[in-house]
Amino acid sequence: MPVHKAVRPIGYVAALSCLALLSVVVADNGRAAAVPPVLDIPVACEPGRDCFIQFYVDRDESVGIADYRCAGLTYDGHKGTDFRLADLPAMRRGVAVRAAVAGTVRAIRDGEPDISADLSERSLEGREAGNAVVLMHDDGWETQYSHLMKGSIIVRKGQRVRAGEALGLIGLSGNSTFPHLDFSVRHAGEVVDPFSGGAASEPCARGGLPLWSAAAEKKLDYLPGAVLLAGFAGQITERRDVRDGGHRATELSTLAPVLVFWVDMFGLSAGDVERFRILAPDGTVVAESEQVLENGAHQHFQSIGRLRPTPTGWPPGDYRGEYLLFREIDGERRALIGAVREVTLR
Repeated sequence: MPVHKAVRPIGYVAALSCLALLSVVVADNGRAAAVPPVLDIPVACEPGRDCFIQFYVDRDESVGIADYRCAGLTYDGHKGTDFRLADLPAMRRGVAVRAAVAGTVRAIRDGEPDISADLSERSLEGREAGNAVVLMHDDGWETQYSHLMKGSIIVRKGQRVRAGEALGLIGLSGNSTFPHLDFSVRHAGEVVDPFSGGAASEPCARGGLPLWSAAAEKKLDYLPGAVLLAGFAGQITERRDVRDGGHRATELSTLAPVLVFWVDMFGLSAGDVERFRILAPDGTVVAESEQVLENGAHQHFQSIGRLRPTPTGWPPGDYRGEYLLFREIDGERRALIGAVREVTLR
């Protein structure tokens, strides 16, 4: 997402052709130029465990979408890679945003509030990126770090930073509905996909020459989707409350009026099948459901529950919630994503 005029990318004289297997590349005028930067992971979290890549660069220039794997983990016109946190408590604990490669701070914006765009009453025009830092690198390369936490930026304009040096914290500023870092790479003003090394204007294709370091690439496995959060509650749940840290019970009263098992996840495709079950301490099924999803969904919150069976309460003991998402792959239905949680009723 672009920052306001003070931090928009500046133009450069000519674009270079990037060939990552060579020690040099050759520009149109025949002169040698440096290779693209080698990128480290720009967040202090473990991808796939305590943070997740929600969206990739959109590689489809039409109204359709395609990530670098020619799949659907992106949205129309998206220009960066979104490293997201599961919920607001994770954001409040503080997760550092780091320089992916050494550079010089070209522009900064701070002071934008950390509030979901769904709840904000302010105009976000010109502030879509929220609090952000732009770094300049050699030969017309730039990296941008957007949606940082208000007041967390600790670098200044013109400062030289090392690779891995902290810039600020993941936040919820600008046009964002969940806490994340939008990390974008540009060369000569053109968006580049760090997972393939190709320009966003080029069609998606499996393979390519990523800009990530070998160590970073090993940690950035492609996940078609994942369960962000799952848990039990003794009342009807809403996603907003869950993402604010609510409904994570490990113990409930046997007099709870309802037993609810919920899942918050991302990456659903049309035709996926999701299955829920709640099992009693003796293994019998308390509640279950299975449905075919007619439409895909970038974000998905769903739950299953049952009212208290008798006035005297639930049988005490350990209850188990199970969630499975199935997808047809190569003509075979496979379990793709799952989650299991337990709660004790006393």
